[in-house]
Amino acid sequence: MITRWRGFTTPKRLCEALNDIFRMNSLKKRVFIIKSSDLVGEMTAKTILKMGNPVLREIAELVSDPTAPEITELVQDMRDSLLAVGGVGLAAPQIGVSKRLVIFEVPADRAESEDGAEAEAVPPTVLINPVIEPLTEERKLGWEGCLSVPGLRGVVPRYTHIRYSGLDLAGNPIEVEAKGFHARVVQHECDHLDGILYPERMTNLQYLVYESEVPAFMEGLAAEKSAAE
Repeated sequence: MITRWRGFTTPKRLCEALNDIFRMNSLKKRVFIIKSSDLVGEMTAKTILKMGNPVLREIAELVSDPTAPEITELVQDMRDSLLAVGGVGLAAPQIGVSKRLVIFEVPADRAESEDGAEAEAVPPTVLINPVIEPLTEERKLGWEGCLSVPGLRGVVPRYTHIRYSGLDLAGNPIEVEAKGFHARVVQHECDHLDGILYPERMTNLQYLVYESEVPAFMEGLAAEKSAAE
């Protein structure tokens, strides 16, 4: 049965939208990491918790003192863990620490591939006790993956323009407006702090697929589109 899904009538319009947001180079196992030059001392990579671990379901606790030595150590552990596996972001609960802290970055080439030539890179960022404020009602569909949900990708609606605020490691306030992929990354990571994994944000689980099956999935959508025309 053809259904309406957040403004997209499947299969024709949804197929067009997915083809627009899904670039074939997304099929490659591209890795974007916190720069090794930002790391000091001995590597302390931790195991990434997977979907089903109860820590990932918890509402994380506020960080009372961002300057505390244990928070500095936690950020180092998170950076090392992200470096070990690759990715654009990580939340503290993903390494078993239920604190409201995330790290993320968007390298220039990834920003350009997602949002076009005018998109700006986002430097490695530590965001403590984050708060997100949507600045628009507009949401856009986009493919997401997650280190805690390995091997899968899903199409997730996210706000296209947000403001996020919080603290850095020195306890200084941060307030940034973000659009596009930058906004998507921040929303994805901060969801972890409220015990939410991206499949729970999906509006149609038919669009949750194994990475290895994405080419076949897209071919199937194209065939549905042709049949509907």
